[in-house]
Amino acid sequence: MQNYWKTLVLACSVCATAMQVVAQEHMHAERMHMQEDTAKHPMKGMGKRITGMQDSNGMPDMTMSHAFSLHLPMTRNGSGTAWSPDASPMYGYMVHSAGWMFMFHGDIFPRYNHQDWWSKGSRGGDKWDAPDMLMAMGQRKVGTNGLFHFNIMLSTDPVFGGDGYPLLFQTGESWQGQPLVDRQHPHDLFSELSVSYSYALSEQADIFVYFGYPGEPALGPVTFMHRASGQFMPDAPIGHHWEDATHITFGVSTIGVRYGQFKLEGSSFTGREPNEHRYDFDKPRFNSWSSRLSFNPTENWALQVSHGFIKSPEELKPDENVHRTTASATATYPWNNTGYLAATALWGLNKTPGQDASNAALLEATLRLNKCAVYTRYEWVQKSVEELNLLEPVYGPSDRQFALNTVTLGGAYDLLRIGHLVLAAGAQVSVNRPATALQGLYGKTPLSGELYLHIYPQRMQ
Repeated sequence: MQNYWKTLVLACSVCATAMQVVAQEHMHAERMHMQEDTAKHPMKGMGKRITGMQDSNGMPDMTMSHAFSLHLPMTRNGSGTAWSPDASPMYGYMVHSAGWMFMFHGDIFPRYNHQDWWSKGSRGGDKWDAPDMLMAMGQRKVGTNGLFHFNIMLSTDPVFGGDGYPLLFQTGESWQGQPLVDRQHPHDLFSELSVSYSYALSEQADIFVYFGYPGEPALGPVTFMHRASGQFMPDAPIGHHWEDATHITFGVSTIGVRYGQFKLEGSSFTGREPNEHRYDFDKPRFNSWSSRLSFNPTENWALQVSHGFIKSPEELKPDENVHRTTASATATYPWNNTGYLAATALWGLNKTPGQDASNAALLEATLRLNKCAVYTRYEWVQKSVEELNLLEPVYGPSDRQFALNTVTLGGAYDLLRIGHLVLAAGAQVSVNRPATALQGLYGKTPLSGELYLHIYPQRMQ
């Protein structure tokens, strides 16, 4: 635990130092420019206003537009270049300095996690850990129509061990030459370091470029930890590697164009998933591609469909390439500035040449009522003998697939606020249902439970 807190402090220091250096470099020149520009064009290009926030000097805060458009609201920001509904809640702390807009965000879940609580099978486990992510972002106008933006995302997951945390039915990546099965891999310390530039052709049209090392290509929906329907859930989905596992990719370049409520974008990126060395930077290859079409028909909905070719994603299977297709719909309906209902329906498909395609489906929702958050997630995923690291003489050929089902129900309650941070306490239970052929290994309906604290920034109104 001592190493965890040291690394967490280091991660926070990296974010704070980066912000301070950028602000100081531009302070004097931009203060003069802002005074002149504000006199001529008050609130020009600032997007939809988020009210009720103050800067570090206690003055009303300036607003932040969308990361890739001067004419879209900040609330449409998702992960990478993905779109959320405009009505999505925003949790963070915003400040401005010398023409720069900065926002800080994060989630920390100190917890006790026990998979297969009653030991019905042999693949459960328990662990004390604290999954987390810390984010800093900043942007500034460039001329009249340009916008520069950067993202920094860090995670101290590796402090708790390279084999991650126990999670029944989860698969993907490896540790010490062995596939991680029934465990969620830790995320890298540097989970995103990205920059982007967008140019407004008009109020209805933008073009943009995005580069990340690491970053997230245009493939899949907003990642689970960043979408409103999943933000309060400590665990990754068991269909993560069918849906949004490319959110940490060492080498991403994306170009896109928006017209009205549509966005079309394409990416070139590194297919290989991060290796087990979680503190370094993997080699960029740019050997894979993806494309995504997004559509926000109203402020409450965000739809996307995407497809990508991923070259050699798994280190232990270097000759296997994956074609991934996803489609999703996310809805958010707020009320009274305190509550909202957010839900996501998601489908993902992986196809490896010479093997049958495998599917994953997810339904998740979060109901926020003042200080209380109640959430649920249902998943159905097809995973093979090879994916689950099963013995072929016992369970059949490597490409035989099994249907796995998991239902999770949980909730958390805000205990107190310390400055701009909120401390909540929560619990969740998951009912897992393996295919009949796997019940001798997992049990018929193994139960999993978690008790946790949740530290996160207050909601921006």
